[in-house]
Amino acid sequence: DLLPRMTLEEKFWQLFMIPGDLSDGKEKYKHGIFGFQVATKGKSGSGAEQLLDYSGGGTATETAELINTIQKYFVEETRLGIPIIAFDEALHGLVRDGATAFPQSIGLAATWDTLLMGEVAHAIAMETKTRGIRQILSPVLNIARDVRWGRTEETYGEDPFLTTQMALSFITPFEQLGIVTTPKHFIANVGDGGRDSYPIHFNERLMEEIYFPAFKACFQKANAWSVMTSYNSLDGRQCTANDWLLNQKLKQEWGFDGFVISDAGATGGANVLY
Repeated sequence: DLLPRMTLEEKFWQLFMIPGDLSDGKEKYKHGIFGFQVATKGKSGSGAEQLLDYSGGGTATETAELINTIQKYFVEETRLGIPIIAFDEALHGLVRDGATAFPQSIGLAATWDTLLMGEVAHAIAMETKTRGIRQILSPVLNIARDVRWGRTEETYGEDPFLTTQMALSFITPFEQLGIVTTPKHFIANVGDGGRDSYPIHFNERLMEEIYFPAFKACFQKANAWSVMTSYNSLDGRQCTANDWLLNQKLKQEWGFDGFVISDAGATGGANVLY
């Protein structure tokens, strides 16, 4: 119903999510927008750096009220009335003042306790939902097999089975509460020498045995509704524009019918690291 009625500008803005709010002028967003990481603190940097700097600030009530006000504008005052999705980071706790900071992911995985992980995830999900936030850019399902990689602590470790079980326990409480989870980074963004997001050249067997299982299980068993692509290329094809990875594997073979987002500016970053 919507697509035939949408202008080119409206289609563009539904493919666009940024840190911010309406403080820089409602008219800027008259065509709508897909989502906001609602700004509550200083604005500096760009891309992923800017996303991090925006988080936090304000009580839970203040955040919820601000998001409700923003949502009211998009539903009632834009031409098509498409609501936004308010999103944030929640790797081991929602990145907001007053929210609980749990042990980092690698520490949670070290417990080998999936029931505990479920309890932690439910607590984070409640702190997320009560603030009006409806999508989290978590969890990280990358397999950490090179400790030189600077994001090892964000993962559940080196084992695909443990990673899968921890991921299912983390994602399920969020999705049951109506919060979209975004497993990331799809796929295998650890290049040679532990370099983050550098090109990878893994064969299909290695992908199926080590790097795909956790993602596949999260979509088919925990019903994760989103996925974030990685900056890197896979066998010379950018993960953000990879027909085999996103269409044939993810959507056709696995039956994923949610939505795919890029890692910040990954649609351009992939060209730099190609």
